[in-house]
This record gives sequence, structure tokens and C-alpha cells, in this order.
Amino acid sequence: MVSFEMTDRKKIGLGLTGFGIFFSFLGIVFFFDKGFLAMGNILFISGVSLTIGPKSTMEFFMKRQNFKGTISFGAGFFFVVIGWPVIGMILEAYGFIVLFSGFWPTLAVFIQKIPFIGWVFQQPFVRSIIASGGGDAWNLMIDEP
Repeated sequence: MVSFEMTDRKKIGLGLTGFGIFFSFLGIVFFFDKGFLAMGNILFISGVSLTIGPKSTMEFFMKRQNFKGTISFGAGFFFVVIGWPVIGMILEAYGFIVLFSGFWPTLAVFIQKIPFIGWVFQQPFVRSIIASGGGDAWNLMIDEP
């Protein structure tokens, strides 16, 4: 059984991950500001590393099926740092989608449990959109009561 105990290390990791997403959002809002984007990337990667641990992080990024996403995300980070933030963010977005595609159904189940947002995601129109674009895992997710 997986341990869901919240240690201080995991709390700090989740905070860093959240700040990384926030700084990346600010970087996009401020017309691809490379400082915000680079800071967001650093905080996101360090937050993920603290949340799941360094060994699990290396295993996750070095899995054979995740290698394309890892290379794309790393190349995108490099392009952001050298001053080409638009190209870098496109590569990072692709890498993020490839790397974390297995987590979308889990995220959707979590979102459905949030009070107002969950109600929106449980509407037939939204469920049909999710089912048409997400494959078998999404179909399993939307069949739950």
C-alpha cells in the first residue's frame, strides 16, 4: 500500500511545485519573460524532486516511455535559459504532456471532488468532451458515480 503521509519534506515539495507553476504562469502572462519562466522551471523540478524523492524522480524521468518527454522538457528549459522563451515553452509543454499523461485521469477524479469545479466536470456535456478526447482511462474515470 502506498503511504500518503504528509511529511515536512513533501509539504515543502508541494509548495515549491505550486510556486513553480505560479511563476511559469506569470512568465507566460508577462509575454514570455525568461526570468519568471526559468524560476518556474527550477521551482517545479525541485518541488517534484522533494515531493517524490530524488531516486523516484530519476526513475520517473529516465523511464524508457518517458524519455521523449524528458528530452523535450530539458530542451525547452535550455531554450528558455538562453533567451528563446516561446520555443522553449512549446517544447516544455509538449514534454509536460508526454511526461504526465498517465496522471490526467487521477487529476480528473481529484477535480471532480472539488465542490463547485467538480459539479462542472460532472455535467454530461463536459463528460462527453472528456470521454471523446481521453481514451480508455478517461472512460473508466467518468463511469464512476
